[in-house]
Amino acid sequence: MRRQNVFSFTAVTAVAFLLGHGIAAAQAQIGQPIPDATAGVTRQVNLSPAEQVAQSESFLARMDGSRTVVRRQLETARAQRDVVKTLCLNDKLNQLDVAIRSARERREALEAAAKRGDADLTNHEFTILTVLRQRTDQLSAEANQCIGQEAGFITDSAVTSTIDPNLPQEDPSLYPEPSVIVEPPACSSCIR
Repeated sequence: MRRQNVFSFTAVTAVAFLLGHGIAAAQAQIGQPIPDATAGVTRQVNLSPAEQVAQSESFLARMDGSRTVVRRQLETARAQRDVVKTLCLNDKLNQLDVAIRSARERREALEAAAKRGDADLTNHEFTILTVLRQRTDQLSAEANQCIGQEAGFITDSAVTSTIDPNLPQEDPSLYPEPSVIVEPPACSSCIR
């Protein structure tokens, strides 16, 4: 019995190996390009260290502005005694504070690396600052969802409608009301 189990295991393993090898070989023969797994996260920085330091200042100003908006939203939710909004906004504000605190530390490290002339470390710190700015933008959008506002509209929007001139000019109120009579089903489980 043991010998049969070993043979079965060996056969299953061999089939799985051949099947996997065949799929890999087929994909290699097709010549499909390897998909990009970076998801846009990696990006070559083409700014000088001084420009990166200046850009980091605008990042921090933007982050502080996001935190101010979320703090006002939280104060409004507390004034309205809306517990759900308050909890959600408080969580987003705490996450924003952590991200901003980390960004300030990274900006200091960026300035120090720029003063030393370490281009690799400057690029590294600037990349982290960029990710932190993106995170604060995301948290700001999530905070807007906490209060029920969509983040997609920045300015006032207007709705315009056009009526197809080829539509018939008939008045729909002239059509008779449909006379649908619905009878309730007969009692199938009634006891009399």
